[in-house]
Amino acid sequence: MRDAASNLVRKLWQYCNVLRDDGLSYPDYVEQLTYLLFLKMSDEQPDGPVPIEYGWKSLISLSAEEMHRHYGQVLRALGQHGGTLGMIFRNAKNKIRDPAKLRLLIVDLIGQTEWSGLSADLKGDAYEGLLEKNARDTKSGAGQYFTPRPLIEAIVRCIDPRPGEVVCDPACGTAGFLLAAHDYLLAENPDLTPDQLHLLRTQAIRGVELVEEVARLATMNLLLHGVAGQAEDELPISCADSLKDPPKARVDVILTNPPFGVKGSVTYAGADRKAGRIVDELTVVRPDFWVQTANKQLNFLQHITSLLKPGGRAAVVIPDNVLFESGPATAIRRRLLETCDVHTLLRLPTGLFYAAGVKANVLFLDMHRPAASGRVWVYDLRSDNRFSLKTKPLKSDDLVEFVEFYRTDDRAKRQAQANGARWRAFDRTAILADEDARLDLSWVEASPQQTQSSLSRLDELSNSIAEDLELALLHIRRVAPH
Repeated sequence: MRDAASNLVRKLWQYCNVLRDDGLSYPDYVEQLTYLLFLKMSDEQPDGPVPIEYGWKSLISLSAEEMHRHYGQVLRALGQHGGTLGMIFRNAKNKIRDPAKLRLLIVDLIGQTEWSGLSADLKGDAYEGLLEKNARDTKSGAGQYFTPRPLIEAIVRCIDPRPGEVVCDPACGTAGFLLAAHDYLLAENPDLTPDQLHLLRTQAIRGVELVEEVARLATMNLLLHGVAGQAEDELPISCADSLKDPPKARVDVILTNPPFGVKGSVTYAGADRKAGRIVDELTVVRPDFWVQTANKQLNFLQHITSLLKPGGRAAVVIPDNVLFESGPATAIRRRLLETCDVHTLLRLPTGLFYAAGVKANVLFLDMHRPAASGRVWVYDLRSDNRFSLKTKPLKSDDLVEFVEFYRTDDRAKRQAQANGARWRAFDRTAILADEDARLDLSWVEASPQQTQSSLSRLDELSNSIAEDLELALLHIRRVAPH
């Protein structure tokens, strides 16, 4: 299955180089493929959602010039609809300038495959392969929406979502966490009833994404894996700002990798501010928040505690600064440790995400008051490990030990099994006794190899700055007048 998906990805991707001659970036290409795949698959269904006047057959018999003109009309018309159509096509634009290249894509590529005849696994894996290729194009910045799949799968195995639970990602990107949770639920529960399968397809998977273009990719990704409903309240993805309002409903499981930017344009104030949700254009009152801050990572942590049901479970990817900064970060760490069972921290190596120098962690917590004698377990995957998106990507084998140890039936028995150098437990009371309640807990001594590798960090930093500058220039060229 994986080989077939890889072949399909290669077939789809080979046309990208042709379209790049027309000025199309990788993200633009994947977006246009999304529109056309949806139109083709709707045409293959007896009662497809796309009206016949805007369907696939309305395009394929036209000349290149007519097809180019009509395709633009199709995108505008479908963007006015609600439901899945609206999510896929809202504000959609034809970015393929050359009519001949558009016709090549429609007739010679998309039109040559019977997409509905392919299994959901094959279609979904192929589409996710496109998203991964897109993410590896670090110069476009697409990688900021993509968490490495081995890491996602390890986190999902640790959290262990169960039938009947609602799984949410409030910053879902292209829906990697949600898809992994869906696949895990199917694989671990082969005897689901028809009602349970229907709930899994229409109600159990929920994501929110701020960027419209990325929300449509997430919707298509889930749709190709069989996750989609017909009614508005069954749409798995909503395009919105997760932080704007308190949650209307709570969920059982949260899996998320929120944006890593420290300073947002909006400050989210706590309940100590005056009544009313909006104070001014750049200040929003969240009465459920503990402290006021414009730090997006800290606000997502506050949001997660509001979104989780009592007894719910969460795994959230956070950068290092959240673990040690003073001010609002200290207050939030303290409240987390006092009100939630913050029980595990996975320290990740650099090089896993699009910005090579980013140091990240995965924080695991349960939504219930911790025991007075509770401990915070730390697994250090960072020491002596170096990864990169292209030359040395993270593999599932790199996380086997962590997953096995995490999944100990009784967490209190972890100490007896912690015979390796990477696991260490820290007393919660001692952490809270520290003035800053710091969670940047480490102990592993640097090896000679690691000391040597630290000498190359200046080069890494330089490369990271260069990539950021290239990304900034790319955005400037896109908005600059031609």
